[in-house]
Amino acid sequence: MHVREAFAIAIRSLRANRLRSALTTIGIIIGVSAVIILVGLGDGIKAGFNTQFGALANQIIVTKLNVAAPGSGLPKDLRDNDIEALTNPANAPDIASATPVINGSQLISYRQQQFLGALAGSTPDYLSILDRQIMVGQNFTASQAKSNARVVVLGPDVISSLFNGDAAAAIGKDVRIGRTNFKVVGVVTSNGQQDNAAIMPLGAARAFLVGGNDRITEIVVKAASVNQVDEAQRQVYSIMDERHNIKDPVARDYTATALQNLLEKATTFLSYLTVFTLAVAAMSLVVGGLGVANIMLVSVTERTREIGIRKAIGARRSAIMKQFLIESTMLAGIGGVIGIIVGVAVVVAGMIVVPRVAPNFGTPDVSIGAIIIAFVISLLIGLVAGGYPANRAAGLRPIEALRYQ
Repeated sequence: MHVREAFAIAIRSLRANRLRSALTTIGIIIGVSAVIILVGLGDGIKAGFNTQFGALANQIIVTKLNVAAPGSGLPKDLRDNDIEALTNPANAPDIASATPVINGSQLISYRQQQFLGALAGSTPDYLSILDRQIMVGQNFTASQAKSNARVVVLGPDVISSLFNGDAAAAIGKDVRIGRTNFKVVGVVTSNGQQDNAAIMPLGAARAFLVGGNDRITEIVVKAASVNQVDEAQRQVYSIMDERHNIKDPVARDYTATALQNLLEKATTFLSYLTVFTLAVAAMSLVVGGLGVANIMLVSVTERTREIGIRKAIGARRSAIMKQFLIESTMLAGIGGVIGIIVGVAVVVAGMIVVPRVAPNFGTPDVSIGAIIIAFVISLLIGLVAGGYPANRAAGLRPIEALRYQ
């Protein structure tokens, strides 16, 4: 039997049982589309994560421990002179900058509205170090920081609570933070991190809110490059151990966390999560394969007399097997094509909707590799699922097949 004839017979057989064929392909359609959708969403999440946090990969956060380490005294505070030591090129050639930060919480109010926000007192380069963008207005300047000016940059959550989300209306207004009025000079865009913050000059935070000493809550250390993070972290440990009289690393009264390590762990977790979800989607393909196998077995049973007639007039075993393999592969292939169309359509819709609804989520992306792999797997499932029914059909003896009722 020629391949063209086999395809023609297969198409007629599928048309003769349209509803059954359609129901059989549902499992394949769901499986293939699920693979494409999940890969697209996974790629979008990882791309959004890298875009949002990739700029932080060369940062090291130094913070004081809240409790004493075993075998040591009370933890020492981080102070301004720690910044000077960390930015000394002779001792820390791989450290590009060290930024002091005072953190806390303060009640922020405007007219009758109140919001409990996070306080961040720092230098003018704080926003650029955290890769935060100004949405409206501007950042406070170096001269304002030097003069302890009562100016503040607010996060979007504060704006939503105090100004009904109107960032432009907040610019130039005085908000009360603690017991002091601060002028709003800027509003940062949302990125899911410190959206509830009130960011102001370090000196102003000390003078009006937290006290005028030289203590700081944390130090944001920036390595000269991502490749120099490990060496910069070692230099941080060396300098801080010396300043805090630390002889044993176990007794350190501070932590120096490289964000690069946390980002790598998070990326690895996202990869494992994607693999897990794909495994769940693959179960749909397996179920679809069982459906194909079942329908082909039914088809063999229904067409037993037809098989007997073909073998009686000279059809070879290989021709019979080829016929049923082509039918099962076509059934799975049609399901794969429809699944691709559905999956791509959902991902494309997500590319339009997700950035509007959840801009920090990451835009889904159509993966050509996922499409090819899912379609190839659907064809392989058709071959495997049709293998046993095809072999059974090819093994029927003509005389027994002709007698079948």
